Amino acid sequence: MSRIGKKPVTIPQGVTVTVGKDNVITVKGPKGELKESVDRDITVEVKDGEVTFNRPTDQGRHRAMHGLYRALVSNMVKGVTEGFSKKLELVGVGYKAANTGNLLDLALGYSHNIIFEVPSELKVATAQEKGQNPTITLEGIDKQLLGAVAAKLRSLRKPEPYKGKGVKYVGEFIRRKAGKVLEILIFKCQIINFQIIFWQNQKV
Repeated sequence: MSRIGKKPVTIPQGVTVTVGKDNVITVKGPKGELKESVDRDITVEVKDGEVTFNRPTDQGRHRAMHGLYRALVSNMVKGVTEGFSKKLELVGVGYKAANTGNLLDLALGYSHNIIFEVPSELKVATAQEKGQNPTITLEGIDKQLLGAVAAKLRSLRKPEPYKGKGVKYVGEFIRRKAGKVLEILIFKCQIINFQIIFWQNQKV
């Protein structure tokens, strides 16, 4: 992580970065404002359109924090300029998603629907196109919050390994397992192949 920490963060046009009391960094941009409290051991300097980070020693703790805070501030700058998004899809018969503002109504195969409130800092949209799985799109400037909410939604019905049913990220690869019947058939075929090879060897 220390190699990451040594790289300065470039401040794009229209973005301001300030370091306040208690080492709190404030990043303001076209899409909003974010704040992050940095450990006192890490020195932050804003100069000539760049943010640089310095650590006092090469101890493992300082090296880890050095790279961590650099990555966090880099994400903050990107967040207030471009923003972040996560898209999830609901895989399963009868699975549905609808939203009223930031309130999600999810049908995930349980006996009752799940009502999930998305934090006001994020935007949420649902879609159901013909012939495709329902989707949930989350958008926001805070990458950490966005990731945490997306992970929580996925945990409501994690994809199962046999048919792949559940809530998953769009593009996520789910390692599939063979069903019990298929596993038995494969096992029987292996036994038959072994017997054939055995008898062929006996004849020789």
